[in-house]
Amino acid sequence: MVESCPLIDLSGGPHERGVQHGRLAAERISKGIAHYTAQIGRSGLDEGEVVALIRDYLPVIEAFDPLYVEEMRGIAAGADVAFEQIVLLNARTEILKLAERADLRARLAERLPDGCTGVVVMPEATAARRLIHAQNWDWKAECAETAVVLRIRRSDGPDILTFTEAGGLARSGLNEAGIGLTANYLQSDRDYRDVGVPLALIRRKVLEQEYPALAMRAVYATAKSAANNMIVSASTAKGQGVAIDFECAPDETFQVHPDRGLLTHANHFVSPVALVKLRDMGVASTPCSLYRDIRVRDLLLPHLGHATPDHVKDALFDDFGAPYSVCRPPRPNDANNLSATVAMIVMEPSIGVMDVAMLPALNRSFSRFSLATGSTVQRLAAE
Repeated sequence: MVESCPLIDLSGGPHERGVQHGRLAAERISKGIAHYTAQIGRSGLDEGEVVALIRDYLPVIEAFDPLYVEEMRGIAAGADVAFEQIVLLNARTEILKLAERADLRARLAERLPDGCTGVVVMPEATAARRLIHAQNWDWKAECAETAVVLRIRRSDGPDILTFTEAGGLARSGLNEAGIGLTANYLQSDRDYRDVGVPLALIRRKVLEQEYPALAMRAVYATAKSAANNMIVSASTAKGQGVAIDFECAPDETFQVHPDRGLLTHANHFVSPVALVKLRDMGVASTPCSLYRDIRVRDLLLPHLGHATPDHVKDALFDDFGAPYSVCRPPRPNDANNLSATVAMIVMEPSIGVMDVAMLPALNRSFSRFSLATGSTVQRLAAE
């Protein structure tokens, strides 16, 4: 039986929230640290080099938002681990890639691709007239044991519900203002030429916003170290909504918009402008991306106008081309890691609800998480 991820409630100021997070997720945080420390060790780095890299990178994070540093210090204190280890969980790729030494950068040039297939169904295309925002997160199968859902009560902005790795500030999620976010891997020929803000912190910044314009600005205007795709949606209980897919190069952002009320995206650039201006470097390592977004779109098209979250789940369960499918069973990848669809996340942001299935190729049972005060995790019947 596949274990569900736990719900962790956080409240108070940044440091206080961090301590709660660290204490309540200590075991999962330790597993994540051990996993990524082992990965770093295989690259030849010793502990002192890793700490130096993290300390060199820290001013970038502090300049973006010093409160995130305060929260990470709280997580470290609560979990009784080194602060640098928590920074590593939140910026593992950037810290390793942006080493100043050319020989180190060469040793770390191989970027491990996470997959991911994202989808948004606009309100007018759904049965309940509520926007649906969903994603399959494809990464290392071991991360099913380190995932958590954070429910963050805030006094300085909308409350947040985010699925993330334990110790991380955010990944996919929604907030009390009806804003939703998913993200997936892209790779371009402009990556790692300069220092940018860690992606996990940009995602957290999106989910802290009360207004869609400011959430989109956080994606559009923040310098990044490498390419990434982020879908930002915003919806209301009255059936209004907007969604934009931002295909981000480190220094430029391109847009993809819904067509007939449907937006899908995998792990390759599709914006005609982007394809003219840069080179997509990720297709060679994730060739299934070329059809995963098409499969999800084609499976949902017959349901437009009356689509439901169950229709979206069925599309994301698609096993065409397995194991190189929308829903990927665990399998060794080219880097000798056990790769899988770690989680399926299906959200209705306007009502603050998120359904999560861990390792969905092996498990069709969902847990429902809600922003509602006093609500607990609800287990949904297996499909």
